[in-house]
Amino acid sequence: MEGQASILCQLLFTVCYNNENFVKRIVYYLYEKFLEREVSKGSIPSHVGVILDGNRRYAREMGFSDVSMGHKIGAEKVDELLKWCAELNIKIITIWVLSTDNIFREASELEKLLSIIEDKLKDLSKNPLIKRYGYRIKILGNTNILPERLREVIEITEESTKENQDRILNIAIGYGGREEIIEAVKRAILSKKKDKIEQVVESLTVEDIARYLYTYGIPDPDLIIRTSGEIRLSGFLLWQSAYSEFYFCDALWPAFRKIDFLRAIRSFQQRKRRFGR
Repeated sequence: MEGQASILCQLLFTVCYNNENFVKRIVYYLYEKFLEREVSKGSIPSHVGVILDGNRRYAREMGFSDVSMGHKIGAEKVDELLKWCAELNIKIITIWVLSTDNIFREASELEKLLSIIEDKLKDLSKNPLIKRYGYRIKILGNTNILPERLREVIEITEESTKENQDRILNIAIGYGGREEIIEAVKRAILSKKKDKIEQVVESLTVEDIARYLYTYGIPDPDLIIRTSGEIRLSGFLLWQSAYSEFYFCDALWPAFRKIDFLRAIRSFQQRKRRFGR
């Protein structure tokens, strides 16, 4: 018996010694399970926002000649995020996939990026994960600046998931935080058009403006995660993130792992939220 155990140990040592990736996978698996246990003991955010940053850098690091490959792999990564959030019973996710600034990128890159977004929306409209976890998809942003074909796909995607009530997936496309606030203020003022300008200014409230934000009726994010090592919001949910917690991760979005996500949740749990008080 001792001889068999010795042989087994030698075999395991040989496998581990000759296969570094095998060791990494074992360590990763054990650490992931540890984090899952830790996170399960704490409070879970209801709404998580994620800035999916680093797709182009990932493509360059991987040696792809076409940076759109980074966007494509990043789009596929979204499915994993949806699953992770559902497993933790996070009810609302907001992801930022295209900013108003992105519209001014080089035409060839923008065209490919828009095509990837269009294909991903088509996939989500019939993706089993969306149905299984009950995600209702809502698009945030100025869709008027998007191509007509993409606007049609957006409408189909929202319509196909409107009966899902368990969770919300907000997808920010053609979104800019400053533009959102400006548009909300304009609409709030126009709603009071019968009043004199002095009365409008005097009566305008936070609630008046919030009523016209893209996220009206949805709780503000508890936690915002940004990948790629950039430590800024770049205009993401500027109004809504006033009391959000932030987590900045070095991993580029396509390389973002479950342990990175769990670390972000654990970091959120370790903070004491004061909401300005």
